[in-house]
Amino acid sequence: MTTYVDTSAFVAVLNRADENHAGARRIWEKLLTEQDQLLTTSYVLVETIAVVQRRLGMEAARAFQESIVPLLRIEWVDAMLHRAGVSAVLTANRRDLSLVDCVSFAVMRQLGLSRAFAFDAHFGEQGFQVLSG
Repeated sequence: MTTYVDTSAFVAVLNRADENHAGARRIWEKLLTEQDQLLTTSYVLVETIAVVQRRLGMEAARAFQESIVPLLRIEWVDAMLHRAGVSAVLTANRRDLSLVDCVSFAVMRQLGLSRAFAFDAHFGEQGFQVLSG
């Protein structure tokens, strides 16, 4: 099975101080044990590295890049996906819904994915099954 992984999940896995850390670690280990295909987008990678670098430092960003990224299938965002995400975020007209989220939803729909590892309520709002502890 393929599971989409969001920034919120990566940050929770990496940050021991995150309120979702324990649950995130359990889900992460289960996904790895079950050999799920873990998929994310290049936009989530950019967002995750920025958040991890800012909150946890360069060593954590390096650990993410060297230990986690190689386990992922990365869907590279092209101009068409970017435009779809921008259109969705502008149509939604919500300050709390990001371009990265809208691109994630577009990719999940395009690939027929129904399951996301995320601690972001927007995935559930969009009708996806959310693994969140």
